[in-house]
Amino acid sequence: MTTVSMPTVAGLLALAEQKRLAGDYRGGGEIAREAADLAAATGDAAGQAEALRSLAASMLRVGEQEQAITLCREAVAHLEALGDEAGICEVLTLEAMPLSDLGMHEEALDVLARARDIAQRLGNRTLLYWVHNRTGVVHGSLGNRELSTEYLMRALDMVDGMDDEARFCILNNVGDNAVYEVARLRGLGHTKAADRLLSDALGYVAEALRLARAAEHPFRESISLDNFGMLLALDGDLDAAARLIEQSRQIAVRSGYRSVESGALQHQARVRLMRGEHAEAIEGLLLALDRARDAGERPMAMEILRELSDAYEMAGDLALALRHHRAFHDLERELHSQVAAARARMAAHYFELDNARLEAANARLETELHRTRSAEWERAATEDALTGLPNRRSADERLPKLAADGAAVSVALADVDLFKRVNDQYGHFIGDEVLRRLAAILLDHVRDTDLVARFGGEEFLIAFSGAGLQDAQARCELLRATVAAYPWEQIEPGLSVTISLGVAEVKGIDLLPYALGQADECLYDAKRAGRNRVVSRP
Repeated sequence: MTTVSMPTVAGLLALAEQKRLAGDYRGGGEIAREAADLAAATGDAAGQAEALRSLAASMLRVGEQEQAITLCREAVAHLEALGDEAGICEVLTLEAMPLSDLGMHEEALDVLARARDIAQRLGNRTLLYWVHNRTGVVHGSLGNRELSTEYLMRALDMVDGMDDEARFCILNNVGDNAVYEVARLRGLGHTKAADRLLSDALGYVAEALRLARAAEHPFRESISLDNFGMLLALDGDLDAAARLIEQSRQIAVRSGYRSVESGALQHQARVRLMRGEHAEAIEGLLLALDRARDAGERPMAMEILRELSDAYEMAGDLALALRHHRAFHDLERELHSQVAAARARMAAHYFELDNARLEAANARLETELHRTRSAEWERAATEDALTGLPNRRSADERLPKLAADGAAVSVALADVDLFKRVNDQYGHFIGDEVLRRLAAILLDHVRDTDLVARFGGEEFLIAFSGAGLQDAQARCELLRATVAAYPWEQIEPGLSVTISLGVAEVKGIDLLPYALGQADECLYDAKRAGRNRVVSRP
């Protein structure tokens, strides 16, 4: 009689990793999901966290960024309960990538800052390497090429002795960043620096391609071929560039890497523009645009629309150049709205995770501290330790009650402008004091029926009870002016602090998440418009 062995969590995770290393992200994801379900059923918290991390890594590669973020946050919740700081660092470093892909760059840098603190505290060189690597990638996505290069070179200096996956990743990322940095340096007239960077990058990406082929990993081979081709184009070898980019595209098509295919089509068009083949380049860019839209790659679609506008202008068709320029800005506005909506969904998921964590913590406390828990622990669960304000969980409980009272309610999200610069220039002690003083200012200038809460970091929520949008806008303007006029130099000479606010009216309890999303989008607009201002939306 044949005995059929039951799968184990460890065995399933090993299979999922094999699939991932072979570039089969969908297959690896399915197995990782099975491992997560099995771990949950058997109470294996560590196995469940690892399975969620593995599944998130696969979802990232197939374009499911929001799902990847959710999985990462669930994994972190398990790892926090286990006290596994190294595991938390690994997952935070992974989470930064889908956040960046969604345009949530500040959030990506925030999780990387937390990961960096953990890696430095643990003195773990490998963890710190990955943090620097991913930080460089995020800064590159923001267009901060100099800062991106700085972080990537830090990671490159640390990679000796690490495995081939780590070596490939940094070599390819340095090459990818160089595609943009070489062009930037040439535009500034720094020809020698650009040529040195290009020569080094060609060597790095050639080694990355060798590692990808040795690992028989189609995804890595495809992206390194594409980067190699673009670098060769910058070096003037347009024929070789076209061949390598076409090889990249073919691998992407065979393997179902839709975003890589879109990028290859876009880069083929760039090479044609370098040849002066405007009509062929435009045809390729239009095809790349269709692929990017089909794949849901909106940031890439924006870039292609901008390139189409430039290409039509080069070809002398100013009407189509203007049409695609307008389409670029339309998509930019749409993307900002979608980022705000994603932030609102992520915030809701955070609330759910926080509630689950706190409920579990309260259950443990009831067992361990039955007679002394009530008042002290209720306060700890609902109050921010630094400012004494209600925390996110408390706001999550109180906001629906305010919205359900029937009176007008408006919500504002306030964020300290350039707070990272305050911490960097004056230290975290001064930064903490700024947050405490700001909390006091906000409390002093609202009514007893209003709600002021710290949402985390340098962000605060203000809910104005009985206030329509116009009233809330005026009161926020008063708050903004009061903060700007406060004598911050009494804390530290030269210190000045301003805030930006986004305001929206809550038009019913069911529309509370929508109003928060609108306020967040307005806050983004305030930042983009120059900071130290109030932006509202009806």
